[in-house]
Amino acid sequence: MALGAVQLFGLISRHNQWLAARQATLAGNIANANTPGFKALDVEDFNQTLDTMGLSMATTQSAHMTSGATEAPVGVRQEDPWDVTHSGNSVSLEQELIKAGEVNRAYRLNTSIAKAFHRMLLTATKA
Repeated sequence: MALGAVQLFGLISRHNQWLAARQATLAGNIANANTPGFKALDVEDFNQTLDTMGLSMATTQSAHMTSGATEAPVGVRQEDPWDVTHSGNSVSLEQELIKAGEVNRAYRLNTSIAKAFHRMLLTATKA
């Protein structure tokens, strides 16, 4: 059970890193909401980030296969704007604030999952 929990904590940590990159990107979009010609950016979906980085398999015997996966950085892409102003700016404050709310909810979910598994580990080690 401990190995699975460690892997879960690693996944939660990786997701938090992705959320931090997305939050910084959204903050940059909001900061440049009035900059002429600025194109709004967003990060790749977390699922795509996981697909590109690959997950390393844990091996308990030398006969097990390994994946040779490596860690990949979070990719940034131009987002599809709701509208573009006359100045060429594609930032929609409403869209950015909705995404910021999604990041906030994802942080809270990660924290709740980590706390629950931490309590489970403590319970298992006390017995």
